[in-house]
Amino acid sequence: MSGSVARAHRPFRIVFLMPLISLFLTSCGYNNIPTYQEQAKAKWSDVLNQYQRRSDLIPNLVETVKGFAKQESGVLEAVTAARATATSVKVDAGTITDPEAFKKFQDAQAQLSGSLGRLLAISENYPVLKSNQNFLALQSQLEGTENRIAVARRDYIEAVRVYNTELKTFPGWLWARLFYSSYKPMEEFTVADSVKTAPTVKF
Repeated sequence: MSGSVARAHRPFRIVFLMPLISLFLTSCGYNNIPTYQEQAKAKWSDVLNQYQRRSDLIPNLVETVKGFAKQESGVLEAVTAARATATSVKVDAGTITDPEAFKKFQDAQAQLSGSLGRLLAISENYPVLKSNQNFLALQSQLEGTENRIAVARRDYIEAVRVYNTELKTFPGWLWARLFYSSYKPMEEFTVADSVKTAPTVKF
């Protein structure tokens, strides 16, 4: 009789214990790794959106400068080529966990940043270009986009720092080994030499 009672109470115990187990897993950080990963991926999407925004501005900027400074063909061609290289780099969800692919993306964007800096710097030699309303509007939009890129990169770097730290520290590393072995550390942005030496442009 007692055995029958014990078996009857077993489902009840399981139902009672499940919420407690779920609460334990939640409170001890079991869900942190996938949560932080999704947050970092969202920040990465913001970065890509801002770089795309910048890329979309470049053709009109190049055409505007060309109308006033055709003799600067070398600079104009360099910007166009850098944009083509940057947009040809394949970027997907795996890029942020692939050091080689991430570096390729970052280097292409850094090269484009340097070329853009040189393009905008030549406007100092052309007063008419500097006062052109279309150029001023594009310059202002580009400045705003560069600021958005800086913010998006900063937010991404912080999100990746939190995610990577969770993978390396207790109890996150334990959950990573037991349940999230396929989750890889994500790459962070670094300051490239080409960015450090790019001309300073006053907007």
